[in-house]
Amino acid sequence: MGTSINCICKNNIASALKSRDVFAGLAETFQALGDCSRVRIVWALSKGERSVGDIARLVDMSQPCVSHHLRTLRNLRLVKAKREGRTVFYSLDDGHIENILKECVRHVEAHGS
Repeated sequence: MGTSINCICKNNIASALKSRDVFAGLAETFQALGDCSRVRIVWALSKGERSVGDIARLVDMSQPCVSHHLRTLRNLRLVKAKREGRTVFYSLDDGHIENILKECVRHVEAHGS
């Protein structure tokens, strides 16, 4: 009888799990946010749309370095770009990214780093 209960539990857990692709995407997102510079850039963008120059000044990094990190964040669809003339403005791709960041900040502030 214990075996059948284990099978039922395993089947329920397996059906609740997402596909490997979802987990792979999630791992890539966390890996991207595992870099302090990228987290600072995402935090700056959580406060509003910014140009590369504005971001570079806010996070005290060079523009080429910020551009490199933005490319990574864009490839993972964490940020999006909008061109206005010669200037490109970046913003968070959607509210989910801001929510993830805020939840993680709450966790770190509550439990220490």
